Amino acid sequence: MRERQASQGARRAREFEAFVAGAAGRLLHAATLLTAESPRANPRARRLLTLSLARTYACWDRLRGEDPYDHARQQLAVHFARGAWHQHGRLGRARPAPDSVLARLTPQERLILVLRLYEGVAEQQTAALLGLPTERIRAIYARAMATLLHPPRGPAPALAKAVGS
Repeated sequence: MRERQASQGARRAREFEAFVAGAAGRLLHAATLLTAESPRANPRARRLLTLSLARTYACWDRLRGEDPYDHARQQLAVHFARGAWHQHGRLGRARPAPDSVLARLTPQERLILVLRLYEGVAEQQTAALLGLPTERIRAIYARAMATLLHPPRGPAPALAKAVGS
């Protein structure tokens, strides 16, 4: 009996290691987009990924027939949302890198934008995952895209000098 349990544990570990080898890079990139950190310095994204993978591993045996990537992405979104929206934990208190384009967005806008654009999650699935109406997802997504496509403009450099003189 112990040999069988040990063999199942080893198989489970191998399967999970193979999953992580194939999916961790994309999940880390998604986490980095969510936290709006630099890809070279992303400690919050790495913590978020670690938490997501730990939760995925904890229920690995129950995922039979389900896509483990989908589960890990869901965990990533849930942990980011809890930390950023509810201001609990390190994710909520930390500020995004100021030079990041995504830093102009709220955490909620970043989450919806990453799920919809980067991950390709359908509007209805995003709404179900976040517990929001589809219309709300659509409105937040439109606002985020408008913010990215039409950034606020400051005064022109030459005009600013002339006004200051």
